[in-house]
Amino acid sequence: MTISWAQALSTLHRLLGLTRRAGSSLRARGWRATWQRVTVHARPAAGPPMRALYMPPNAAFQTFSLPFSTQPVVSIVIPVYNHIDHTLACLRALAAHPPRVACEVLVIDDGSTDATPEQLPNVAGLRYEKRAVNGGFIEACNDGVGRSRGQYVALLNNDTVPQPGWLDALLDVFEKLPDAGLVCAQLLYPDGRLQESGGIIFADGSGWSYGRFESADDPRFASLRDTDYGSGAAMMVQRELWDRIGGFDLRYRPAYYEDTDLAFQVRAMGRRVLVQPHSRVIHDEGTSNGTDTRAGVKSYQVRNQQRFSEKWTTDLQKQLPVGTVPSPKALHSGQRQILILDEDVPRPERDSASLRQFNLIRLLIENGAHVVFVPTRREHGGQATEALQQMGVEVWYAPYLHSIAGWLRVHGPRFAVVMMVRHHLAKECLPLLEKFAPCARRVFDTVDLHYLRERRGAQIAGDLAMRRNAERTRLSELQVMQRCDVTLLVSVAERDHLQQDAPGVHVELISNLHEVAGPGEPFAQRADLVFVGGFRHPPNLDAMEWFISDVFPRIRRALPTVELHCIGAGAPNALLDLAGQQPGVRMHGFVEDIVPYMASVRIAVAPLRFGAGVKGKINLSMAHGQPVVGTSCAVEGMHLVDGVDALVADDAEAFAAAVVRLYSDPVLWQRLAEGGLANVTEHFSMEAAREGIRRTFFD
Repeated sequence: MTISWAQALSTLHRLLGLTRRAGSSLRARGWRATWQRVTVHARPAAGPPMRALYMPPNAAFQTFSLPFSTQPVVSIVIPVYNHIDHTLACLRALAAHPPRVACEVLVIDDGSTDATPEQLPNVAGLRYEKRAVNGGFIEACNDGVGRSRGQYVALLNNDTVPQPGWLDALLDVFEKLPDAGLVCAQLLYPDGRLQESGGIIFADGSGWSYGRFESADDPRFASLRDTDYGSGAAMMVQRELWDRIGGFDLRYRPAYYEDTDLAFQVRAMGRRVLVQPHSRVIHDEGTSNGTDTRAGVKSYQVRNQQRFSEKWTTDLQKQLPVGTVPSPKALHSGQRQILILDEDVPRPERDSASLRQFNLIRLLIENGAHVVFVPTRREHGGQATEALQQMGVEVWYAPYLHSIAGWLRVHGPRFAVVMMVRHHLAKECLPLLEKFAPCARRVFDTVDLHYLRERRGAQIAGDLAMRRNAERTRLSELQVMQRCDVTLLVSVAERDHLQQDAPGVHVELISNLHEVAGPGEPFAQRADLVFVGGFRHPPNLDAMEWFISDVFPRIRRALPTVELHCIGAGAPNALLDLAGQQPGVRMHGFVEDIVPYMASVRIAVAPLRFGAGVKGKINLSMAHGQPVVGTSCAVEGMHLVDGVDALVADDAEAFAAAVVRLYSDPVLWQRLAEGGLANVTEHFSMEAAREGIRRTFFD
């Protein structure tokens, strides 16, 4: 047979198959859902996933070793019936990239007649368990889980290739979400296209593999979320919950709908069913039972839909109607959908504004909202974007986000609230929101009053042009506030300023949001001074130039061995040169984890001479029991009292004297450390913000 004839025959079979499936889909789902699937098929194949896929080498059998523990946290149960080549590929992938957690691997042989019984006993670390008679997929799974020893059970088909980190990502969901009961992996075809990112069940019991043939990195499918069910090809469940349910329901023997039924059972017991897109597993769909529902084991899919529908009649009334095209709007219709527009995704390790925003998102999710984040620069933020996705945030980015206007035209109507961050972005987006999301509450998050900060900077510099620019900023900010329903401020001091300039603006206070870490090391085990702040922010640069030049030399005369640890990205050469001329100044640049500096350095300094808002560097130190010496500007609006929970000084001599006094007085140090912790707990903790968040986003 020539290649051209083979290609033609293949194309003919494909077209006939598509025609048959389209006819079935029209009868079962209606024209809208069918058309959606046809257009996906007609589209060019999605590009390769952002993370390269791993495929084990296809080689002749040689013995190899699997991870093994006699006290596993997770048991990986793999039911098999023939197809030794697929089984070996699956096991080789587990061997090549073993999970971080202690685990065991069980292969449950359901009566294989190929080379399975000869080869698998030679795999070191594998628990190879042979069943007496063939009973089908469901019985093999139930048998395997019954033999397992782990706290969690991961069911894995033998026609899968689990990708690096797949198991750890599933387990991570259970560790972060105590109400998680069943977590499913994202399944991919061998060519990298998405096979399923969770499954959807319609009111008649029929299913939809969400995202089939789309890109695995598409924002619609890339975030942790609740799902109706997930394929038994790769899922994890708590062993205790599995036992209480009784495993897969035998009414579905030999296979199909058992995984769907398990998901409904898990929810009926008050636990969540989730899909974890960061757990990726290649699945060679149809290896075991084919894809034709008219013949073989696959035909049980039709029969079992009926059995499933009869069992869950009441619950199915709550599902999406048949013919619905699944979308984020439809899937989250039972939640309050909140959109956040900012230039970039938050990076909480880099600045206090990002930490505040990140924790605000956490609180919105805890209150049941579905949060969507759209960075107007359209950039994927790497780990920062993935951190939001792992919280359940739907994050958009190029190439799936072509333009803000086009995206809002499609998605704008689904939002109850839209929050815009900073005045220049809000000014750009407001016309689009008024057109495409006219019913949404518009929230303007100032982060700080920019015009107030700029005005104070101009006063310090004595620069007339800077004063004019501050006035232009003031007019822009006030115009945005007047067009929004709610304006978020971070301090009482800013609210007082705004009441004079715009008394009619509706204001809510949502200040910095911090986890209260606790006291850290005691006085005697701490040493040195620390400053935290990025130097692209003008107030921080001015503060360190002044402190290193005028304040720190006075401190060193009294405390000759003390060092200043200066942490923050973007220090210009002029500041680095200045620091190099002053003994005891250590410029660390950006530091991934600053907690050790908060927990072990004796004093934090905040020598800001201008600025606005609430200073996250002060909150962060106090949350770790680290006393602060700051200027009046630095502590403005933070409910701090000089001598009670901080020391306050504004000129170089007084600032240096305050640092030296605090550095040498353990009684004063302890009083300020305890006062600072109490201050953060009362005014800047997650709990303190809940009421303002409720009024702003949920009332």
